[in-house]
Amino acid sequence: MQNDISKLQDQVQQISLSQKVIEAKMNGMEANMNGVQVNMDVMEAKMDGMDAKMNGLDAKMEELKINLNKLLQEMVTNGERVVKETHDENKRNVNNDFIKSNVGLKTHHVPKINMRKFDGKDPVKWILQMEQFLDLHNVKNTQKVHIATLYLEPNQFVWYLWL
Repeated sequence: MQNDISKLQDQVQQISLSQKVIEAKMNGMEANMNGVQVNMDVMEAKMDGMDAKMNGLDAKMEELKINLNKLLQEMVTNGERVVKETHDENKRNVNNDFIKSNVGLKTHHVPKINMRKFDGKDPVKWILQMEQFLDLHNVKNTQKVHIATLYLEPNQFVWYLWL
């Protein structure tokens, strides 16, 4: 029986040691859980701060949209005014030139001229031929450039537009 008691005491001692080990592990896990909770609280506080910043950014974006729309409205309004004024002035100049160049003429049409289009090659020869044709058909000086541009190839016409 002594032997049985001794075995039981050994078992109780082992169980007691196991309990202490388990308690130590549980305390360590509890400490880890507390650390995780602290980290989560910190993360939550940071998320709240980020939400506040995002709300601030949203407000700034809305303000920026409003200011951009105002700026675009001003630019469009000014741009339309400039284009309209330029167009009207150009139209007046062209109309005055056309009227002045055709005073005394019975017809207001541009004479049909059989002339090659200017392709960028031999410009001196082309200019001389164009002047001869325009003079032959009694085209007024104010119309010569306008008519000559009709005889430009597309690439040369683009070049002319940029002058």
